[in-house]
Amino acid sequence: MRKRVTGKKFGRPRNQRLALLKGLARSFVDQERIQTTEAKAKETVRVVERLVTRAKRGDIAARRYLIQASDTKTAKKLVEEIAPRYKERAGGYTRVIKLGARPSDGAPMVILEFVK
Repeated sequence: MRKRVTGKKFGRPRNQRLALLKGLARSFVDQERIQTTEAKAKETVRVVERLVTRAKRGDIAARRYLIQASDTKTAKKLVEEIAPRYKERAGGYTRVIKLGARPSDGAPMVILEFVK
């Protein structure tokens, strides 16, 4: 029985897992399109969707939250460039495109990008 457990552990301790997701989210926001494994992409989507929703508010508390969750440059890009694109959209800001297995270890790879 699942007991409402959410999220993947990626075989890492909590601090390493959070650092991984924070780095993936930062890279995704900065580049607006990244290639990663399917499991990491699904977890990154959860993080980025929350960040974009918070950025849509745009007030000082939202900006402080975004700076804490990423960094100043990324927070600024979220509030000034990305959030206005999705002002009328209620959610679903990202898209996951499956690519197939990675040749070295067979991990399912995907492209993660923002919806236009």
